[in-house]
Amino acid sequence: MEQSVKPASSLPLNPHIAALPPYNAGMNIAMARALSGRHDIARLASNENPEGCSPAVMAALASSSFEPWRYADPACAALRSALGEKLAVDPVLIVAGNGSEEMIAAIARAVLVPGASVVTVPSFGLHEIEPLAAGADVIKIAMTPEMGFDLAALEIAITAGPRIVFISSPWNPVGPGLDHPSLQRLIAAVRPGTLLVLDEAYFEFADPGAPDGIEALRDSGIDHVVLRTFSKAYGLAGLRVGYAVCSGLELARVIAAAKTPFNVNAAAQTAAIAALADESWRKASAGRIRTERVRTAAALAGLGFGVAQSQTNFLFFDCKSDSSSLAAGLLKQGIIVKAWREAGYEQYLRATIGLPADNDRLITALQGLAAR
Repeated sequence: MEQSVKPASSLPLNPHIAALPPYNAGMNIAMARALSGRHDIARLASNENPEGCSPAVMAALASSSFEPWRYADPACAALRSALGEKLAVDPVLIVAGNGSEEMIAAIARAVLVPGASVVTVPSFGLHEIEPLAAGADVIKIAMTPEMGFDLAALEIAITAGPRIVFISSPWNPVGPGLDHPSLQRLIAAVRPGTLLVLDEAYFEFADPGAPDGIEALRDSGIDHVVLRTFSKAYGLAGLRVGYAVCSGLELARVIAAAKTPFNVNAAAQTAAIAALADESWRKASAGRIRTERVRTAAALAGLGFGVAQSQTNFLFFDCKSDSSSLAAGLLKQGIIVKAWREAGYEQYLRATIGLPADNDRLITALQGLAAR
């Protein structure tokens, strides 16, 4: 028997939460198959690593040393130690999270109060959603017509002294990364009382010589956090593990206090440690994806799309019309992409770099749709 829908509750709700915009998580494969009627789906919407993960990860998860019936280490000590060695950072400054998403929420919870201001760019949805949930005001600096960072506007907004600045570099969903002078320019604009959060979820896909935020900020003297994740280049999206590198012990302590205990499960910790130990796999995989990124971007530009410069494992391009219609046309051919729905960006579409065959399918399908 179907249960009737109850009328709206009179229970007072947190207005900051009730007013939050929905997070655009994209389409899962089961829904894509149901809507397209196809089984051979090219999954180009969620920026996953199309090559999977290191074989060392699968071996570690199959090992008898992995005991899923035991609670995970709530301090993630072994993982933080491995990260500290790799990054030349004291492990006490590293906080591990259930994906870097949890770290964004923990930072907002640890630093923001109602009425505080946050500066960001049209970006990863949680850079806006989590501050709004804390009752903060969010100021977004639009991208330039050339699909890049508006450095002058960002500099002015940062100098005004917001509580937090969230900047993703490389930039999701657009793709470009800050070069060394640009990053230093924004760092120099940060005043005491402002926390700079540099989200480097796509750091491993950047071209050689791109800025390393941890190194750039190490001796900057400003309060900062650098976010990274194992979801993208390391291929652990389904396990949810990311981390925050903090500028000081007290900041790390408060961010850690704002997360839940046992937040990174045992499988995720085991997999992340194994992934870190196989850097050769990660580097080779990222190199192949960079090669495909260049090839696919050139093909899309040749079809007349305005393609943003990318330092990530995806491409963001101007469809010159409603991107949702184009995404629907691609879905009929078994290709999932992500139409951007943020106000002012409805004609932009983001497509993950997949395996060569998937990228060829995307190029061919777009060629056909563009010809109509």
